[in-house]
Amino acid sequence: MDKPQRGYWCECWTEDLTEGAWPALRASFDAYSAPQADRWVAVALRTISPALDPEASEEAWSWLYEGRVQTRRALLRAEPCTVSVTHVTTRITWTIRPAIFLPLAHRNGVELPACTKDFKPRDSGPPVATV
Repeated sequence: MDKPQRGYWCECWTEDLTEGAWPALRASFDAYSAPQADRWVAVALRTISPALDPEASEEAWSWLYEGRVQTRRALLRAEPCTVSVTHVTTRITWTIRPAIFLPLAHRNGVELPACTKDFKPRDSGPPVATV
């Protein structure tokens, strides 16, 4: 990637609803298409749904069957999206936001800093015995 590229920044947060503490970031993902972004959420929901309480599992499957289409349409319009389920006292929230990913600089063909010339390789002569 040598030019900025459009995509989606995806995050998964959890929040304990009884403590009033700040939400905790659990995972993040850079997606380069709307299908890839909503698939990340779908895979997570399918994976955890057997462990969720019945109401949370119903929320998850409702999004998978009905809400996912709306999410995909919103992403294609470059709108941010949020998917949440609440299991007992924990809210799990996935966010997907349009993003522009910038290419990272690399060191190939780039001059190293001047201080690197101050260091010389060690002499590979015979070992010196110490008494």
